[in-house]
Amino acid sequence: MTLVDLTRELVAIPSHEDETAAGDFLETWLRRETDADVTRDAAGNVIARTGTGEETLALVGHHDVVAPAESQVASGGGDGDGANEYAVDERDGRLYGRGTADMKGAVAAALLAFRDADPAGELVFASFVGEEVGGVGARHAIEQGFSPDYAVVGEGSTNYSGPDVTDVAVAHKGRRGSTITARGTAAHASEADAGENAIYRATAAVDLVRDLEPPSVDAAGDTLEGRLTVTEIEGGSAMNVVPARCAFTVDERTVPGERAALERVADLEGIEWTVDQDLPPMRCDDDAFADAVLAAATDAQASEPELVTKPHATDAGWLSQAGTECVIYGPSEPGEAHTDDESVSIAVLERCLETYRGLAERWPPSR
Repeated sequence: MTLVDLTRELVAIPSHEDETAAGDFLETWLRRETDADVTRDAAGNVIARTGTGEETLALVGHHDVVAPAESQVASGGGDGDGANEYAVDERDGRLYGRGTADMKGAVAAALLAFRDADPAGELVFASFVGEEVGGVGARHAIEQGFSPDYAVVGEGSTNYSGPDVTDVAVAHKGRRGSTITARGTAAHASEADAGENAIYRATAAVDLVRDLEPPSVDAAGDTLEGRLTVTEIEGGSAMNVVPARCAFTVDERTVPGERAALERVADLEGIEWTVDQDLPPMRCDDDAFADAVLAAATDAQASEPELVTKPHATDAGWLSQAGTECVIYGPSEPGEAHTDDESVSIAVLERCLETYRGLAERWPPSR
């Protein structure tokens, strides 16, 4: 089976609401094509291990996707076959379909690399569920003891430093989403002093958020800058009533090692701070590993890849937080994921396969 065939089969399997069928495919393929120790955990993650050694390298992806557009769902035949499959098209050297870029193409490349490599140490293939909804699968696996020493996460790193180049991302931002709620006391607006205006309290909290200094860190010759943005606000019940409640949300982009002091809003009178989501940032602190991935990436392409950073969170953040040294290397390009015409370059998929296999055969360096 070629990489294109494998990618097409995996992409065609719906997995935006239920990843079971895609997990079945991965588990069956690994048991048929390899002699690896294959497991399927309670969350639905598919994990396989081969090779031996004191250090472990993992090739990591996820097989869930976001909901497809109508154009990305295959129309069924007269007997209903294929009615629930995703459409996959090949044209102009690219595969089109939901999940081609994010990230079943990379998962297919990792599968073949896992099967074909002669690993220098213990090699792990891991495909998680629930990445698109906050890293559900990665978090479960980590809680159950999944702790490779090193990991290549196959999220997008293509065309960051230039066209037709797949770079190695050694850091990315995280995201913390918060709701800040101001509470007061309702009163008739004609007797406003009898109440406590929750909107006024909320605006004081907004001012504090605007004055906070987001942290920044340097990585790969770039500066990752944090950011705080008030994104939604809601409050009040009527034009002539002093509001008893007002709430607003904050989108915070976090960086490795530091956080903005958002907790200070809770010191204001009548203010509650609730964290709704906290996706951790990532930074690789092992230069030798990053350089080894870069060398494998260089060998696999005519362009000169670079060490770069990414602006958004991935499952690499959870792994990094748990102690795994991570980098990101994958075929998706900026602007491809989650789009109605999502696609991936077949040549870049082949490039990723070669890189994953080459790295597995040279890392760890002492055999």
